[in-house]
Amino acid sequence: MGHALQGSRVLVVGRGSGIARAIALLARDEGAEVVVAGRDRAKLAAAYDDPAITAAGVDIDDDASISALAQRIGTLDHVVSTASARARGALPDLERANLQQSLDTKVLGPTMLAKYLAPQMNQDGSFVLFSGVNAFKVAVGYLGVAITNGAVDFLTRSLAVELAPIRVNAISPGVIDTGAWDPMGEEGKQTFFDRISATNPVRRIGTVDDVARAVLFAMTNTFLTGVTLKIDGGEPLV
Repeated sequence: MGHALQGSRVLVVGRGSGIARAIALLARDEGAEVVVAGRDRAKLAAAYDDPAITAAGVDIDDDASISALAQRIGTLDHVVSTASARARGALPDLERANLQQSLDTKVLGPTMLAKYLAPQMNQDGSFVLFSGVNAFKVAVGYLGVAITNGAVDFLTRSLAVELAPIRVNAISPGVIDTGAWDPMGEEGKQTFFDRISATNPVRRIGTVDDVARAVLFAMTNTFLTGVTLKIDGGEPLV
């Protein structure tokens, strides 16, 4: 256990698994008081079952829900939004509703989090948003993901100026070994992982700990703002 976040209050918006869970547990281990928030508060509370981690309810697509969370939660030092709704598929398969959901969850939702939470954040605190590798590497089938993640990159820079001196940064993960790829089936997922590992410069798939450590860096480096950290094994380079 470290002390990088000793005495801090950290809000992590997202699920009780994968990247969000790794971030919450690392923040706890670094001394923070952690609040995790998502649509199903009871499910989140059960997923963590930890007296150092409090669960709260919030629907990131609903401004009233975000405002209510802000009224309940009190002062914060850091806010991390990992929520996403991926609109995968080639152009002929994309539906407007899926694109809107993707943008609502990953771009408009975090914008409203900033609107309602920034006024009660300590001025030396930070927001950490989530972009993704497809903002920087074009691939057929990921158009909706790319435009969403690209918007997060621009949102990060804009908020860094508007909310200063509160810092705002983003994390752009590459292919990370989370449950997100499970629908491909074990064989399909392994084939995909093998292909990515064989071509990216670091020759492996990312882990949730790789991403969590980058979030910790973004929260604790007080001279870092308006930056998207690419935790992607160099995938866009090839």
